Formats: sequence, structure tokens, C-alpha cells
Amino acid sequence: MKKKISVVSSAFNEQDNVRELYERVKAEMSKHADKYDYEQIVLDNGSTDHTLEELRKITGEDKNFKVIVNARNFGHIRSPYYGMMQCTGDAVIYLASDLQDPPELIGQFLQKWEEGFKVVLAQKEKTEEGFVFATARKLYYKLLGWLNDSGAELTNNCTGFGLFDKDVIDEIRRLNDPYPYIRGLVCELGYSKALIPFAQHSRKHGITKNNFYTLYDNAMIGFTNHTKVPLRVAAMGGFILGIFSFMLALVYLILKLCYWERFPMGTAPLLLAVLFFGSVQLFFLGILGEYIGAIFTQVLKRPAVIEKERINF
Repeated sequence: MKKKISVVSSAFNEQDNVRELYERVKAEMSKHADKYDYEQIVLDNGSTDHTLEELRKITGEDKNFKVIVNARNFGHIRSPYYGMMQCTGDAVIYLASDLQDPPELIGQFLQKWEEGFKVVLAQKEKTEEGFVFATARKLYYKLLGWLNDSGAELTNNCTGFGLFDKDVIDEIRRLNDPYPYIRGLVCELGYSKALIPFAQHSRKHGITKNNFYTLYDNAMIGFTNHTKVPLRVAAMGGFILGIFSFMLALVYLILKLCYWERFPMGTAPLLLAVLFFGSVQLFFLGILGEYIGAIFTQVLKRPAVIEKERINF
């Protein structure tokens, strides 16, 4: 009996990419048709262009191609996660619909999976993204690795593009996290993992949906899921700054008493002190807010996605 592979993607305004995505996945899976059956699932995440029309055409041509139409745009984290949870294959392969994740790596994923690895992740060795984003990404991974106190060894330069065994998917489904950090979660679960290096090219069609907010969102989810160090830094920082403030005030008092006429207090030191401590307070309130927001999301337990329609299921 053949094993079944589920290939899943989420698409938002990718009318120029979904046809090529389908053809390249089909071409790659046809090489392994003797061993595997497959399904390809694409979630239309509230596209406003002709993406859904193109997806409908493909579903009429190939019964292996399935579409879930979301009621609206549920974001860059919830929609892919929901799609993975709807898969029924013995292994699930996730790749982005913008073709920056090359489907040609599927064969290598399957090979590593057959060798016994439960998780196979594509790891970016090279990227054509801008210098600013590339540098920020490197610094982020170094900082997260340094602060990580979850006990899990996190993998750098992975976007979630990869293969996940059914056992991994079932465990993630059981956890029922409404806003998961998949690439970190699979590391924390501890399943055997293999890495496939690849070069990520810039997209050929359309406009990237990644911006400062989406990257910041991913970064904060990584921090709140894998480290409590920022909260402890806030506590220790407040204690240290409190001692420093007391000592500085004591020095000012002694100088004023000793040199009453020649040591004017002035407003500049007071203004700088107020601005400095105000900015520190706002920074750590923001960190605290991120953790509270993560707890709030967990408590609400809202559904990851509301479906509008299913095609070819």
C-alpha cells in the first residue's frame, strides 16, 4: 500500500504563482508515483486578485489538487498552521506559494523521511533578500539562541519549509495552540530532525507579503514561546537602576551640601533622568505586554481559521 504525502501552502494574492506552484509540485511528485500517493492543498487566504479563480481552474483539472477558501485573511501564521492540521497524509510538506521555497527539494525531504527522520527542515544557506533584513535576521537568531531557556536547541534560518511526519502533526494538533511558532515548536517536541541546505531566491512574480510587522510578529512569538529571560532582565534592570538612582541622588545631595553656592542643581540632569527612566519603563512594559498578549491569545482559544468553502475534498 502506498504512503500518502500531503503538500500544503497558503496563498494571498498569488495569481501569478499558483499555477507554477501546482505544476512544479506535480512534476516532483510524479517522480515518486510508484511509492506515494499525494494531495496538494492550497488555502486561499482572502485574496483580492484572481488567485481564487486560478485555483478553481486547477481543481477542475486535477482531483489531487484541493482548495480551502478562508472567510477572510487570517494572517501569515494561522492560515498555514490550519492547512497543515487539515492534511491526512503520512507526512506533511509545507512550502510557501510564492515559489521562494523550491518544490524540487521534495525528493530530498522524502529521502530523509524514509531514513527515519520525523522532521526535515530546509535551512537557508544563501538568500537574495536585502542587506538590512538579512542582517536583522542573523542578529535575531543569535539573540534568540542566547536568551533561549526552553531547553530545546532551536534551528536557525528555517522558515517552516519542510516535511513533518504524521506523528509530529498529531502532536501539534493535540497541543491545540491557536497561534503557534511551528519552526520552534517542532524543535521543542524533540523529534529526530534533518536539515537540507538551500539557496532562497527572490520571488519572480507579485509583491512580498512580508513587512516589518510580520517579521516583528514572528520574532516576538519566538521570544515569548522560548524564553522568559526578558522578564527577568526587566526585574533585575529595575533593581539595578533603582540602586543607581539612589546613589546618584546621594552624590548630588552631598555635593550640594558641601558646595551650596557653587553647585547649581540645574534642570538638564533632571530632564535627562526623567526621559531615560521613562523610556526604560516603556520598553519593559512593551515586553510585558507581549507576554500578556500571548497569554490572552491562548486563553481566548479562537479558531485558527473560519472556512468559506472547500473544493475537491
